Amino acid sequence: MTKADIIERVYETVGGFSKKEAAEIVETVFQIMKQSLTTNRKIKISGFGNFVVREKKERMGRNPHTNQPIVIGARHVLNFKPSQVLKNALNAEDGN
Repeated sequence: MTKADIIERVYETVGGFSKKEAAEIVETVFQIMKQSLTTNRKIKISGFGNFVVREKKERMGRNPHTNQPIVIGARHVLNFKPSQVLKNALNAEDGN
């Protein structure tokens, strides 16, 4: 699903908004989420899951082409952990 698909679904489902307004709403939600992740490092959405920014430390790795050791720098990574409600919904669709 793309951002355009999400905008279309919001437009169809909520009603009362133009497509442009639906696009602005979706874009605003994404901007708020980005800002929150860069400052608070965590978003918790009940019934959906948690987005958490974690720090990865610097470590040694290898260049797969030359097999030379290289330093992989410290960085931040985004992790998503689905809620039990979402897990149950996913498994129900599979027929489990």
